[in-house]
Amino acid sequence: MGNTHVRIQGISRSFGRVHALANVFLEIPRGSFTTFLGPSGCGKTTLLRTIAGFCAAETGSVFIGDKRMNDVPSHLRGAVMVFQDYALFPHLSAAENIVYGLKVEKRSASEIQGRLSRIASYLSIEGLLAQSPAQLSGGQQQRVALARALIMEPQVLLLDEPLSNLDARLRVSIRAELRRIQKNLGITTIYVTHDQTEALAMSDQVVVMNKGEIVQVGSPREIYFAPASPFVASFVGMANLFDARVVSASSPCCVFDAAGLRISAFCRLADMTPGAAAVLSVRPEHITLSAESSATPAARGLPGACPITEIRGAVLASLFEGAYVRYWVEASGREIVVDDPHAEEGDSIRGSVRLRFAADRVHVMRAGSAHA
Repeated sequence: MGNTHVRIQGISRSFGRVHALANVFLEIPRGSFTTFLGPSGCGKTTLLRTIAGFCAAETGSVFIGDKRMNDVPSHLRGAVMVFQDYALFPHLSAAENIVYGLKVEKRSASEIQGRLSRIASYLSIEGLLAQSPAQLSGGQQQRVALARALIMEPQVLLLDEPLSNLDARLRVSIRAELRRIQKNLGITTIYVTHDQTEALAMSDQVVVMNKGEIVQVGSPREIYFAPASPFVASFVGMANLFDARVVSASSPCCVFDAAGLRISAFCRLADMTPGAAAVLSVRPEHITLSAESSATPAARGLPGACPITEIRGAVLASLFEGAYVRYWVEASGREIVVDDPHAEEGDSIRGSVRLRFAADRVHVMRAGSAHA
């Protein structure tokens, strides 16, 4: 098993004619922060609930450590779940909510009080213990729900979109706090979200799901910069996708034709030979935009290296986003999105423009990649 803490082997689950999970295999390292990411209905919450024991698998097995958990009740799995709506008892105080599980386990009063004091201090909620859930803000309720989970000293912490009910600014601060707590405790954490920014910011490992299947597993940087399919490229961040064919291939470079656009890229796939079909992905922030009338000389690349791709087009629209200006540019009958970080240097560029990007900024995927 090595460093694997949670192992999913061939899990399938259907609800009527809907295949929520289809033969899922996954290994989650001990002490990691792993995020299940995908659109609504992709199966991520069903997989989390299967690990927790709230949803029975039709086929396959769930292991925590070296123990198969399929027939183990949820409260004996060592995996504690924090729900999207926190599920706090409205008639109990914050303190009573936090220690509820310990009382069910009939722990001694001294142990309960000791654990409560430690966890309340750790999460800085000592002043909230006497209040009812109705008296707490969303962020405070989130801390109480987290305290209720952590006080049980679980092997695995399961979080089902716990920040979705918070406003954007509070979400940013709470997710940083969650990550700090997880790192300090070293607890294996599995987190469900459909928020790509959240997944990239918090995770050691991101599991991208679609239509009941896992379509890619990797670090946040792998998922963002080397997506396995057009679906991953477009779901995780913004991507310009080009259906293309190889015109020429001479290591380390390939030249592609994408409906009249010539695009150079490094040939990282062995089968990128002339005529081969591919899908190219270029992130908006990797494209440099300049006015056609500017005196900037055309960039040709270094001798022996792949040439810089240069495309001429016309600005359709632009939006000031604070840190950058987002442009929509028409080129050869298609729309290309560009993020220009020089937002404070003056008015947005209009009219005819040049777009440039280097070959190492083009990610090449085989045509027909999974869940394209």
